Amino acid sequence: MEDIKYWTVTEPYLRIKCGLGEAPFYEEASNSLRFVDIVNRKFYSIDLGRGPSSLQQFDLEVAVGTTADLKTAKDDKIIVGAKHGYATMNRKTGEIEYVKRIWNERDGLGKEERMRFNDGAVDKRGRYWAGAMNDPLVVSPTDEGVVFRLDTDMTLNRMLEKVTIPNGIGWSGDDKTMYFTDSPTRTIWSFDYDLDTGNISNRRAHFVLEEEPEDAVPDGWAMDVEGCIWTAVFGAGKILRLSPEGKIIGEVSLPTRCVTCPGFVGEELYITSAAEEDPQTYPDSVKYAGCLFQVHVGVRGMPIHAFGR
Repeated sequence: MEDIKYWTVTEPYLRIKCGLGEAPFYEEASNSLRFVDIVNRKFYSIDLGRGPSSLQQFDLEVAVGTTADLKTAKDDKIIVGAKHGYATMNRKTGEIEYVKRIWNERDGLGKEERMRFNDGAVDKRGRYWAGAMNDPLVVSPTDEGVVFRLDTDMTLNRMLEKVTIPNGIGWSGDDKTMYFTDSPTRTIWSFDYDLDTGNISNRRAHFVLEEEPEDAVPDGWAMDVEGCIWTAVFGAGKILRLSPEGKIIGEVSLPTRCVTCPGFVGEELYITSAAEEDPQTYPDSVKYAGCLFQVHVGVRGMPIHAFGR
């Protein structure tokens, strides 16, 4: 049995009430952390040198679930996975402009309105992978979700279909394996990855969540330089560190159940969370639900890539 290292977080770094906080992303050039609140359509940014008092907030026109930098960024623009597709967003104003809508006639009427992007990541060749799911504000999630890959020439590819709640996406240090979470399956899946073509094959289970409450599921995650995945466990109030073999070797306990996604800043993890879904049953989880947390874990994250050539 693997030795497990434990960390405990008792207070938030930032007291905030996100409905669904997600996508913590470190902006090294400005030493800032950005993240979103999907359901409340907000974009946040903190200057980490100044701390929580520097929080900036923008109201967005539509829900945004995932963000990435652009290799050829101009005018403070980043690229995001928004309600109807990939879009550029002005980092200073929150203004959104679609660059690739993801649904077309073959998808039938209404799909654009009942879907939204949820999570994503960019591979080493600059391709933007992102998963779309049913928008819970419109309809309960079913398996009509899709994982897309937007290539640097703006070609859109449907890489996985019949997913329900697509979450963490990322790659091993040697880029030979891609990992992907479909939360209701309680599984982080792995695939053989062809970095040259962006193709995936040989799907198998990397990690299956077992010894947790029935309503707990793996959510967003980040990978460290040792090849270990740090996955949020939504509904269990923890982050699990998984070895490259998929074994639990670390656990971060947090004071709210609905933790959503970790992101690295140096050797620290910043962790987003969501509103408590069952406040009557779990009143102790309510106080810090939706807050941003921080913990020093002693290992750095893998490099984050920008979209484009």
